[in-house]
Amino acid sequence: MAELITELDWDFKEKIISDSIHGIHPYPAKFIPEIPFQLINYLGCDKNTSVLDPFCGSGTTLKVAQSLGLPCVGIDLNPIACLISKVKTTKIPPNFGTVFYDVVADAKSRKVDIDELESIPNINHWFKSDIQVNLLKLKKSIHDYLGHDTFDALCVAFSSIIVKASNQESDTRYAAINKNLVAEDVFRLFLVSCEKLNSSLLYNSSDFPCQIINKDVLAVQPSDINSTVGLVVTSPPYPNAYEYWLYHKYRMWWLGFDPKEIKEKEIGARAHFFKKNHHTERDFYHQMYGTLQLIDSVLITHGHAAFVVGRSIIHGKNVDNAGLIVEAAENLGFDVVERFNRTMNSNRKSFNLSYAKIKEETIVVLRKK
Repeated sequence: MAELITELDWDFKEKIISDSIHGIHPYPAKFIPEIPFQLINYLGCDKNTSVLDPFCGSGTTLKVAQSLGLPCVGIDLNPIACLISKVKTTKIPPNFGTVFYDVVADAKSRKVDIDELESIPNINHWFKSDIQVNLLKLKKSIHDYLGHDTFDALCVAFSSIIVKASNQESDTRYAAINKNLVAEDVFRLFLVSCEKLNSSLLYNSSDFPCQIINKDVLAVQPSDINSTVGLVVTSPPYPNAYEYWLYHKYRMWWLGFDPKEIKEKEIGARAHFFKKNHHTERDFYHQMYGTLQLIDSVLITHGHAAFVVGRSIIHGKNVDNAGLIVEAAENLGFDVVERFNRTMNSNRKSFNLSYAKIKEETIVVLRKK
């Protein structure tokens, strides 16, 4: 296997898999689906077992596993990630195409008290007042569907427009600019997002179950996972590279989550590396060791675990994250089947870090003895 896997094309300069279902919600720094597709196909997953992604993000590995006829399990600390993953792996209700028009019609006629938003920090800096009003109207109308099978899809569509409707420049640049938005744009953006979501998921195959666990992976117990794991395919957060909590924090606030709780536990968040008694590469080692302990406890004997990770720069020092994963794995008794690099196409990075000088990432394949 070690010789054959490296002979496959891992650069994926051209798209092989349609991105429509993977683009229902902005989520920078995510897998391109070709990577988990090729890993699952090559490494295989035993019958009656599931594919596990302990850092599932927006659910790319999970959706690919389902498309290959495999049940799956995803874990993520970020509630926005889990919401997207849940919707992406679930067949959308047939009435969704009418429900979201009803939501907008109801929202337009609602009366709201903007003072309800005072608990969201710096909201007037990031959102124009008339935008705030219409977002709150939409939120209230969506909340009426709590408990309905359309609720999660409506929340994903709502979440997907928060940055677009704000003054934040983009999902990868945390700066306020004037976008020349008007209040009516909130409803327009929401309808566009719902239409996109509906067309992408209407014929979504979800015959194979997917369990989503919204929890810190280091706090997950083997008993939390309700199926036998036959294969792990994942990409842990790059230390000091991309702050998921920061770029999703207003989505979290609008949906009623607390991003500060996520920040404290997020692996790799830049804030952890720029404080007194800051994190070091050894913190990442211990986090991967803990993750691999969980994997070791749920993965079948001789099952494989594939990690995709790039290097980091921490206080000017290049850090070999793949090497830290290998070290942790070997200390836990895993066999290291292969370690090799793939070149990231500048237009098709699995991690869309346009500001980072990352041109390669490493794939590490482990095997449980």
